[in-house]
Amino acid sequence: MFTVERAGENRLDIALSGKLDSDDMKRALDELVEKADGIKNGQMLFDVIEYRLPSLAAIAIEFSRLPSMLLFIRQFRKAAVLTDKEWIGKISELEGALIPGLDIKAFGHDQRQQAETWLNSDSA
Repeated sequence: MFTVERAGENRLDIALSGKLDSDDMKRALDELVEKADGIKNGQMLFDVIEYRLPSLAAIAIEFSRLPSMLLFIRQFRKAAVLTDKEWIGKISELEGALIPGLDIKAFGHDQRQQAETWLNSDSA
């Protein structure tokens, strides 16, 4: 399952649960781009409920859309990741260190309020 909700003028709330196949990945990427239309200096809140690696076909779809995903990412300056898996948090924050202009910070599911506060703060 992958859902994307526009939560205000410059924010997307994204929930991820389970394993994505190639059709799921196509829908997810299309929905991300569609719902991000017009966002500048945006924020994302990822809720990783249950994560399983996507299928190889899904990963191939993601790589095939890399140019459009790079344009998508430039619309955002902050992303908070809610997860109870420490390794997902560490990988998310590493990804943020590799993407110029995007700060990613991980929080536990019980820290949603702290994540919201951080997203809305001016500090990175």
